[in-house]
Amino acid sequence: MLRPGVLRLRGLRSLALRGSPGRPSSTGLREGQEIPASPPEWKDKAETVIIGGGCVGVSLAYHLAKAGMKDVVLLEKSELTAGSTWHAAGLTTYFHPGINLKKIHYDSIKLYEKLEEETGQVVGFHQPGSIRLATTPVRVDEFKYQMTRTNWHATEQYIIEPEKIQEMFPLLNMNKILAGLYNPGDGHIDPYSLTMALAAGARKYGALLKYPAPVTSLKPRPDGTWDVETPQGSVRASRIVNAAGFWAREVGKMIGLEHPLIPVQHQYVVTSTIPEVKALKRELPVLRDLEGSYYLRQERDGLLFGPYESQEKMKLQASWVTDGVPPGFGKELFESDLDRITDHLEAAMEMVPVLKKADIINVVNGPITYSPDILPMVGPHQGVRNYWVAIGFGYGIIHAGGVGKYLSDWILHGEPPFDLIELDPNRYGKWTTAQYTEAKARESYGLNNIVGYPKEERFAGRPTQRVSGLYKTLESKCSMGFHAGWEQPHWFYKPGQDTQYRPSFRRTNWFEPVGSEYKQVMQRVGVIDLSPFGKFNIKGQDSTRLLDHLFANVIPEVGFTNISHMLTPKGRVYAELTVSHQSPGEFLLITGSGSELHDLRWIEEAAARGGYNVEIQNITDELGVLGVAGPYARQVLQKLTSEDLSNDVFKFLQTKPLKLSGIPVTAIRISYTGELGWELYHRREDSAALYELIMNAGQEEGIDNFGTYALNALRLEKAFRAWGSEPADFIGKQALKQIKAEGLKRRLVCLTLVTEDVDPEGNESIWYKGKVVGNTTSGSYSYSIQKSLAFAYVPVELSEVGQQVEVELLGKNYPATIIQEPLVLTEPTRTRLQKGGRKKT
Repeated sequence: MLRPGVLRLRGLRSLALRGSPGRPSSTGLREGQEIPASPPEWKDKAETVIIGGGCVGVSLAYHLAKAGMKDVVLLEKSELTAGSTWHAAGLTTYFHPGINLKKIHYDSIKLYEKLEEETGQVVGFHQPGSIRLATTPVRVDEFKYQMTRTNWHATEQYIIEPEKIQEMFPLLNMNKILAGLYNPGDGHIDPYSLTMALAAGARKYGALLKYPAPVTSLKPRPDGTWDVETPQGSVRASRIVNAAGFWAREVGKMIGLEHPLIPVQHQYVVTSTIPEVKALKRELPVLRDLEGSYYLRQERDGLLFGPYESQEKMKLQASWVTDGVPPGFGKELFESDLDRITDHLEAAMEMVPVLKKADIINVVNGPITYSPDILPMVGPHQGVRNYWVAIGFGYGIIHAGGVGKYLSDWILHGEPPFDLIELDPNRYGKWTTAQYTEAKARESYGLNNIVGYPKEERFAGRPTQRVSGLYKTLESKCSMGFHAGWEQPHWFYKPGQDTQYRPSFRRTNWFEPVGSEYKQVMQRVGVIDLSPFGKFNIKGQDSTRLLDHLFANVIPEVGFTNISHMLTPKGRVYAELTVSHQSPGEFLLITGSGSELHDLRWIEEAAARGGYNVEIQNITDELGVLGVAGPYARQVLQKLTSEDLSNDVFKFLQTKPLKLSGIPVTAIRISYTGELGWELYHRREDSAALYELIMNAGQEEGIDNFGTYALNALRLEKAFRAWGSEPADFIGKQALKQIKAEGLKRRLVCLTLVTEDVDPEGNESIWYKGKVVGNTTSGSYSYSIQKSLAFAYVPVELSEVGQQVEVELLGKNYPATIIQEPLVLTEPTRTRLQKGGRKKT
């Protein structure tokens, strides 16, 4: 308990909150309020059945119905807002460290601003703005880092000085405050009123919301539709959407899925009237003390305070994962536990001294649902036709409006309105065990407010079962990164070098070692573990027809490979894959580690929709991959095989089965380094032996390891991408023709810039004559020209070679020049030019 005299406690149970009319309040507590059951009408058929009546599910019903879908049915097991919605603190913010989720936040707030007028329902939306506090220099750097990632968005965001912070929040102790990150328009909303307004809108546009109507069974049908059974009857649904909050696991289990979710106990406290708060002439902005790890906002004439405890002190409701959610749990709370949040309370009282003499009148300790990485799972699920999810919302109030619109657009138009792969439910797989989920959720909650560095790694729950055959060989030699459950070397260290994980906004301890790896590949030969690639085998009578339909490229001849793109119906790039024609009608498809199930779902759905007679196998976990690249790559590998690896016999983009000292491999002459190289696909259990053979064979050539950081620097310099012609009526073909006819408004260009100790990594703002005109997409340091290198989208009129622009990095604009790409020619191009007797620098 707190020390006597620090904070007067006036009861720990939930008491009804009463305050002055018109004072800010948006807690979802509605004690004793009964919501009548929905009308007795029923539908036997529906285009979409949504399971769950929290703010996310109701938002989706609202958006689908408003967009014109005729038969939308929402089924709620007890009453609307039961679960996590009703007790939420209701915070809303434009801010998100991720680029794409800013759009979700933006759409949510813009909806909430007009919802009351549209539906006639009061929503209790307050927009006093919010301030994130920086009390350390590194936090100021983080704010500068976030500013360059926001300037090219519609969201308003500013770094403000201490004087401005005190003016806006006069109750602060300013002793430690260095700066603030201010978002006008942020605030808080009443979750209960928000949900009721969305429900009113959904009904207005024709959706049926049924409660209590618990789903008891989900039965898939051969045609891809579903029979959804409840005590009131059955509904035949074209698709179902699981939006069941902390019951989502139970819904998933009905169809054999184990969704990686776990409830977390989150507490906040509400004070009675504080005279200094009551005397204010305007509402205080929402405060986020990041070092103290808590949020604080005005609640009527008092304050509401919510902390995120450390990993050691926070509490998971793990029994709900093993034993299920207790029957009937809906609008209940857990027993409060102020001891868990004492440190945060004391930090808050130091920052806002008026808290010391405040009385607590309410302690709320309720369940919120966490996925392993704290981000929700949104979209269609791989392996189950027409089963969608909108689950795992740790911040459901701010996500509800935007996610409802996002999913509605996706369902109605057949493709997502923008890329949001970080929320793809298929980012998890069989490797995501209950133990992993628990460890990561604990870490994610406990590290909620830590500094968000680029290239961040988090280590709880690692390694998973998904390690390559080289993991034990390499783990003591390198810094591993986490990729879709796999451990993959980011960079290697030598004796005497700093081996620690040292994240930074500037160049850090991996900068020099990565430079050495770059030179290793450019001058000698290097080996990289590429096992995390997603790998699919596709064969059958219609395999070539299916790939012709899927890809905007010619299908390679037998024994050859190309890089192809799957497009959406609107002509957007959905995915990039390497397609290898292994034998007549049999293909090996390779994609990035983070896209494995994302891409597999798209392929499987296209096959099912078109009735193609094909067999699709995910062989990601069965195959290991080693990349061998550099000018001596052929010389090293030739020692291990009798097959002729010469340029005339084993051409660029050719694929062949080989044996390297008796180990069977599928060798593809391709390398994302852009240098001479092969990717060697083999049985995962052969990885260690194959690696040792290659390393021993390359001793004379000075062979060594390289990691993904060096790979990134190498491929950026080469701008290595390939496009083919249009032999078939592939998905998105007509849209591409229309885009071509209308003309492009912006172009992707290559930039170089000279900085001090910071490099672009992507999503930074591009400036021209004092205005933001574009954004970088990726970046790195170029070890060949010893300058920073970036790709960026700029207006067509600013895309000529030699054009000068500026790139914003950590609060400073650096002059940048558009150059002719690629910066360094690929090895096949250099070889071809040399054969032609031409020279090019």
